[in-house]
Amino acid sequence: MDIPIVENVLKLNDEVAAINRKTLKEAGVYTVDLIGSPGSGKTSLLEATFKAIGDKARIGVLVGDLTTARDATRISKWCPDVVQINTGKGCHLDANQVRQGLDRLKLDELDILVIGNVGNLICPVGFDLGQDSKVGLFSVAEGDDKPAKHPYIVMEAELLLLNKMDLLPHVTFDMDIFKEDISRINPTVQLMEVCATNGWINEWCDWLLAKVGK
Repeated sequence: MDIPIVENVLKLNDEVAAINRKTLKEAGVYTVDLIGSPGSGKTSLLEATFKAIGDKARIGVLVGDLTTARDATRISKWCPDVVQINTGKGCHLDANQVRQGLDRLKLDELDILVIGNVGNLICPVGFDLGQDSKVGLFSVAEGDDKPAKHPYIVMEAELLLLNKMDLLPHVTFDMDIFKEDISRINPTVQLMEVCATNGWINEWCDWLLAKVGK
């Protein structure tokens, strides 16, 4: 009896991701897949980013969530170019969902697109969406062991952000262990310390603007 073998369950996703990447490149849009756990501060970071960057660059957002539009509603106060993607029971965005979201944006009017993935440090890492960079978001409130427990985001990210630095004096968090684990897993990844609620995000904003020559 012949047993079919699925050699690459992500083949279709990768094919659509390649189309997304070509579309975005032709439109001149730099795209970031922002990956972080629930409560790490992804939406707060985006709100603060829009305030800080202002009219220096036009930013669009595709935001993933299971059922609600609360994140998109918050972001829309600062960004007119936002699309909510609900995944139901899905724990990540896939390339086809992103493709549908792109159809609802005027890409030729954007410089940067941020894909705010579903809150999860595991599933989203394995799916190519057509992005230029993956950015991982941790927070000090989650504990210093997250890079060691979730090494794949550390391996694949171009940039890691450590958020909620204002809480550092009030939580149990060993910065040396945190940085040592990151260095062991990916010695070349860049790490930035940020605090979205206090607007301490200048380095992150400069990184984004540099990607589009602003």
